[in-house]
Parts: sequence; C-alpha cells; structure tokens
Amino acid sequence: MKQRSMAKLGYILAAGASLVVSVSLWFTGSKEQGVFVGLWVPSILSLGALMLTGGRDE
Repeated sequence: MKQRSMAKLGYILAAGASLVVSVSLWFTGSKEQGVFVGLWVPSILSLGALMLTGGRDE
C-alpha cells in the first residue's frame, strides 16, 4: 500500500509542477508555451488514474 501512495504522490507532484511551469510561462510572456505545458496537467492526471487502477475488476 505504501508503494501505491508514493506513486499517487508522484503523479500529483508532476501535475502540480506542470501547472506551476505553465503559469510562470504564461506570465513571463510565453503564452503559447504556457498553454502547451498547461495541457500536460490533465494528461498526467489521466495517466496516473489509468496506471493506479491497473485494470482491476472491483
């Protein structure tokens, strides 16, 4: 169970870091790059949900 919690934390931290980078790019004038990086957030969270469920039949 501990390994699963660490994996969940890793996905959340990766999505959070992507959000912070996206916002900083947006406000420093690189708006297109900010939007591009911002699109990673739902992708990372979706990947995390897919990997953590792992196809279990519950």
